[in-house]
Amino acid sequence: MQSTELTGLLLIDKPQNFTSNDIVAVARRALGLKRIGHSGTLDPMATGLLIVLVGRGATRLQERFLKLPKVYRAELTLGAETDTWDAQGQILKEMPVPALTAAQIRDAAESLTGEVRQQIPPFSAKKINGRKMYDLARAGQEVEARFNTVQISAWEDIVFDGKNKISFTLCCSCGTYVRALGLMLARALGTTGHLTALRRLKIGDFDVCNALDGALLKTAPRQEIVKFIKEPVL
Repeated sequence: MQSTELTGLLLIDKPQNFTSNDIVAVARRALGLKRIGHSGTLDPMATGLLIVLVGRGATRLQERFLKLPKVYRAELTLGAETDTWDAQGQILKEMPVPALTAAQIRDAAESLTGEVRQQIPPFSAKKINGRKMYDLARAGQEVEARFNTVQISAWEDIVFDGKNKISFTLCCSCGTYVRALGLMLARALGTTGHLTALRRLKIGDFDVCNALDGALLKTAPRQEIVKFIKEPVL
């Protein structure tokens, strides 16, 4: 198969501390192709499913893949808020964590189900006048808070350690910042918090269980990577 004929979807399990663009760059080198994109950014701290779009036939469908619903598994640590709203940021403030019950946490999560207006994290790839918000934040420029409305289908498998950590599975629409939902949940519980783990499990019907370990992209033979490329069917 000629490289110019390659087109399809490459499901990648993104390792931690890689950006989505890092994965795309490695895939371009590994496959010898320029026309490669992805179907939705994952934060560097996050792991999990990234759909890499290979070739013209797949990249032209990018917008359709971006709109698919997502499923995440996350861990929220209560009591400390960071500037990035996750573990990679600097602590801005700390608050005591009240005594909480599982029922209180479920009720707070239920209040954040359905149509939810969330603040877009200041450290995000959202662009303002052509510049990414995280670039503005790193430059010390204050930006007026921006919001969007998303659909939260369900909070599932909520586990509380009895102290300050809550893990949960979030089923949500595209455009959802799980960091923002984590902070909103912490505030609804009378404290603050930040995400300390995030893993994307599903995009639409695509599951991370069927993905290639992203750490293997640099070393796997091209023909082995090609075997993971599937038809771009929605």
